[in-house]
Amino acid sequence: MNGSRSPAERPDRDERFAKRAAFWQLRVRRLDLPRRPLLMGILNVTPDSFSDGGRFADVSAAVDQGLRLAAEGADILDIGGESTRPYADPVDAKTELDRVLPVITALKPRVLIPLSIDTSKAAVARGALAVGVDIINDVTGLEGDPRMLDLARDEHPGICVMHMQGTPQDMQDNPVYDNVVEDVLDYLRRRRDHLLSAGIEQSRIALDPGIGFGKAHQHNLRLLANCHRFHELGCPILVGHSRKGFIAKAIGDKTADPTAGTIGVALALASQGVQILRVHDVLPLRQALVLYEASGGIGGQPLLLD
Repeated sequence: MNGSRSPAERPDRDERFAKRAAFWQLRVRRLDLPRRPLLMGILNVTPDSFSDGGRFADVSAAVDQGLRLAAEGADILDIGGESTRPYADPVDAKTELDRVLPVITALKPRVLIPLSIDTSKAAVARGALAVGVDIINDVTGLEGDPRMLDLARDEHPGICVMHMQGTPQDMQDNPVYDNVVEDVLDYLRRRRDHLLSAGIEQSRIALDPGIGFGKAHQHNLRLLANCHRFHELGCPILVGHSRKGFIAKAIGDKTADPTAGTIGVALALASQGVQILRVHDVLPLRQALVLYEASGGIGGQPLLLD
């Protein structure tokens, strides 16, 4: 016996995904969410991001990378001007705006896909919305800046609310949970309800469990194995696992190329109905997901990761 359940013991697929969100309402468009996850391409316009810091700090290089990600099949581009890696130094709103606005302005007329601003500052989000961004992706769950909630309500962007224990400056010092899945689920439920009470429609809210943001290695693995639980909240699930340190730790080789590990996790998340994956390497992820879907990995019985 390998411990797998018989068909009669397995939860019905429709029951497991009964509340899975089918679309995400953005500022000026609606994103349908098919069974294969959409890919949010990461465009860090920073000198110090954990994986690609400095590679696209130049406006021309950043625009070229954004066009490349779109051509490779990205469904969204997420543009950020402040690193949120562990122990990163914060920057002020002017610095962040000076980094991202020229890139957004150059990309907007050249790509058809939605643009997202990765920021926790209302001033940066407002400036990005003014030049055509559709999504605010806030690692503080709209708690870091008291003005962000009103902006999100009044301007009607899509919103991604992420869970983070602590701040980037201290989140990895000693993360502790009673039960990481239940604790994160409870936080995201409370944030969703707070946004709803503030007048933000549920259809505009996506939720991110925050892999690597105030989580130890086993916390990350436990969350990834149970991402299907977040469908209970009725919002799109967005997961950013790409190239993160838990991959090298699981492999047991800090020098290993994290692409294969990133793909492996992506397939596990696809089997759980996760709708959006935030990734650095769009082309190999897209190819892997296309083949996984074509071979029945998405449309068939989901993996049992309880």
